[in-house]
Amino acid sequence: MPVVTKNFTLKTRGNTHILDITKQIKEQLLNSSLSNGIAVVFIPGSTAGITSIENEEGAIKDLTAAIERMAPKSIHYYHDARWGDGNGYAHVRAAFLGASYTIPFQDSHLLLGTWQQVVLIDFDNRPRSRTIIVQLIGE
Repeated sequence: MPVVTKNFTLKTRGNTHILDITKQIKEQLLNSSLSNGIAVVFIPGSTAGITSIENEEGAIKDLTAAIERMAPKSIHYYHDARWGDGNGYAHVRAAFLGASYTIPFQDSHLLLGTWQQVVLIDFDNRPRSRTIIVQLIGE
C-alpha cells in the first residue's frame, strides 16, 4: 500500500490559537496520486495539538474556555520551575489533546462530517512557525 508524506507550514500566535487546517489537508490529498485510504495529520512538538470541531465562533469559544478550565495558565507547573519558560500549561494541554488526527478518504475526498473541520491548536506562550505533516496511506 503506497504511503505519501507531505507537509505545510503555518505561522501561529500561540496562547491557544486555533487554526482551521482542513483546506491545506485537502490540498495535500489532491496533490497526491491516492484516492482511497487514510490521512494522518501530525504536529511535531509538545505544545500544540490537532483535533476536529465545527469551526464556528461559539464552538471555538466553548473549546477555548474548556481548555482553560482543564489546564489553567494561572496555576503552578513544575515544568516552569525547572525551565523558567512559563509554558508548562501548554505542554499539559497538548498532551491532553494529542499530536495527531486520522481521517479516512474516498475518491480523493476527506470523509468529514458536514460541520466538521480539522484544527491545529497552538498552546505555546509565543508565536511559532509550525510544520504540519500529512501522511497519506492508501491506493
